[in-house]
Amino acid sequence: MQSSEPTGRSTTPRRRLQELLRQGVPVVAPGIFDGLSARLGQRAGLGALHASGGAIARSMGYPDLGVVTLTEVLGRLAEICDAGLPVIADANTGFGGVHNVERTVREFKRIGVAALHIEDQTFPKRCGLMQGVGVVPLNEARARIVAAVAGRSDPDMQIIARTDAVAHEGLSAACGRMQSYLDAGADIAFIERLETPDLIREAAALIRGPKLLNLTRAREGLPFSLKALRSMGYVILIAPGDAQSAAIAAMNAIFAALRDTGHTRDVAHLLTTSHIRDEAVDTSAYFGREAEWASGPAARSE
Repeated sequence: MQSSEPTGRSTTPRRRLQELLRQGVPVVAPGIFDGLSARLGQRAGLGALHASGGAIARSMGYPDLGVVTLTEVLGRLAEICDAGLPVIADANTGFGGVHNVERTVREFKRIGVAALHIEDQTFPKRCGLMQGVGVVPLNEARARIVAAVAGRSDPDMQIIARTDAVAHEGLSAACGRMQSYLDAGADIAFIERLETPDLIREAAALIRGPKLLNLTRAREGLPFSLKALRSMGYVILIAPGDAQSAAIAAMNAIFAALRDTGHTRDVAHLLTTSHIRDEAVDTSAYFGREAEWASGPAARSE
């Protein structure tokens, strides 16, 4: 949908994301969760990636309940950023109080994250689609955004404010919160649970600035065209769980076949070739460098 090289590779991922945000269609950023999924996204020609907190947690064997630590997330983000694409990262609630928020942003910036979203959920957070999601008071949530802006140090890094208040307070109140976050310095608005065309349209009317839309129902298709969404101010579309859901479905089928029959012949259509598997991680480039180093000048004798 958008080229992975909008103006060449001489610019930084943060600058490339800003260039993508100025295009006539939204940046579509599928959710990824490790180095392999990031490199598959890069090979697919994506313009940007969304490092999903929920997908990262599940890939480590944990639910999306705020169990994973900042240190663990940073390790995954380093793998993901190494693919070279602009990364929009899930910073959850900032992994603690406002000092933790500020440090989280500094650490995300250090490893190359292009943009991140901070939410107004209580800590520990949980997936925004689950029951029991709560939000902190407005002044506490606003302070998180102020701390995030203070921590970024690079104006090219985009701070995305997320609110989960729709389910509890209604869209109007959630948009009121969001306006406060934008006034505090956030660059992009992310209102969770815009699950119907009416909510998507109403939120666009209430928040005039740039917005991120979570495609929680991506498998059902889009209710508006990409250009129409862009005209409403939705500059980023994320699909946090779809790639991982596909991987889980395929692995379940493979494991069941091996358990029941000892072979994967009947589900072979789910298997990629060894060539594609190895090239996904640039195996041939590693062999090339190995050969180059082996044929280089002999080490100088003492």
